[in-house]
Amino acid sequence: MWYGKLLLRTHADPANQQGLAQTFNASFELQGNAQTGQLRLSTPLGTTAALVEWTSQEAKLNLPGKTQSFTNLDTLSQQLLGTVVPVAGFFDWLRGIDRPINGWSVDLSEFEQGKIGAHRQHPTPAAELRLLLEQ
Repeated sequence: MWYGKLLLRTHADPANQQGLAQTFNASFELQGNAQTGQLRLSTPLGTTAALVEWTSQEAKLNLPGKTQSFTNLDTLSQQLLGTVVPVAGFFDWLRGIDRPINGWSVDLSEFEQGKIGAHRQHPTPAAELRLLLEQ
């Protein structure tokens, strides 16, 4: 199981006038693997903001008072965050494996300090992701 903080920043999309820049940050708790797992996102006060659970057949988004099902994690993250986030790829990155996923490039230069960075230029909107692991 991994714990830490997550920051996702999406840049304004020049092709979409509604595509404004956004920033999302949360504490996270991740367990499982790319095929079956769970990701809990919490507010700074420790309240669960969202619980994401997945299997190879579906992904579920549990929000307070509401549960939604999706065909996969990519569709779920697009709905929740406005962009596809490579949650399944986190497992390689958290093991120090530099593997590009769906346009995302990972920076593991500070991996030993518990910091992982990733960015994506295409497809738009451009986005950057930072994970800060707690020991």
